[in-house]
Amino acid sequence: MVLPFQNMSGHPEQEYFADGMVEAIITALSRIRWLFVIARNSSFTYKGRVVDVKQGRTRPQCAILLEGSVRKAGQRIRISAQPIEAAGGEHLWADRFDGSLEDVFELQDEVAINVAGVIEPALQLAETARVAKRPTDDLRPLFACLFDVFTSARQIPSALQLLEQAIERDPDYGPALAWAAVCCVRLCMDGLSFDLKADSLKGVDFARRSLQVASDDPGIFANAALAPAFFGEDIGAMMTLVDRALSLHPSSARGWYASACLRHWAGQPELAIEHAEASLRLSPPRSGSVSLLLALRIS
Repeated sequence: MVLPFQNMSGHPEQEYFADGMVEAIITALSRIRWLFVIARNSSFTYKGRVVDVKQGRTRPQCAILLEGSVRKAGQRIRISAQPIEAAGGEHLWADRFDGSLEDVFELQDEVAINVAGVIEPALQLAETARVAKRPTDDLRPLFACLFDVFTSARQIPSALQLLEQAIERDPDYGPALAWAAVCCVRLCMDGLSFDLKADSLKGVDFARRSLQVASDDPGIFANAALAPAFFGEDIGAMMTLVDRALSLHPSSARGWYASACLRHWAGQPELAIEHAEASLRLSPPRSGSVSLLLALRIS
């Protein structure tokens, strides 16, 4: 739930800007398909009230609250935002965004996209930590939000094994299929595969199966596009698929990273650098984007 932002500037007219900022963030977060976002009418019932964060969890689906403030100085404005884990009241992350009031709507859109881009991986990590405490046989909710946190190639074989367990239990579980395809790419790319041909065939199969059940899920599109392109299939079609993912979810750091990889493989270094930088702006800790960007700049 996105709570109404506090107007810290002392200017009553800034209430409209603060409310518009919250609406823009709700819209941006609503594009993240795995994330349940409370509607504006419900969240604005808290406007003007001091909210006890632990009491803000008004329904079972609302595990994370986003609170923030708006402060104005001249023609400059500062927006602060921080997501809070509702059950325990712990701050998961905090950041601030500065801009000019010369174009209010453009500023609102820019901040909303950046907030959504930074919040998505932070919420994924928090949700991963939360659901990982459940019994090991409760895998489905875990894989809905987990595998944007690869930090080491050594994790890939065990990740693929867990994903295959989830797929065995639910053969049409799109996110697990798409991430399994990514794992196959990483096995071959990182020199961990004991059978390149078998892993390449498996990766393409996982990708195709995920696309059959993807509907309009941008996360599946972005991940599924990597395996066919890496293993030599129609890279142009895969770039179109990632472009579709980004049109559905323009603040997806994962989507921009996938697009950067595809542009790199297609011999488009300028676009690859541009898209890798977009991924890093939206999610600064993304080690894959850092490595790709360094490789592109060195070459």
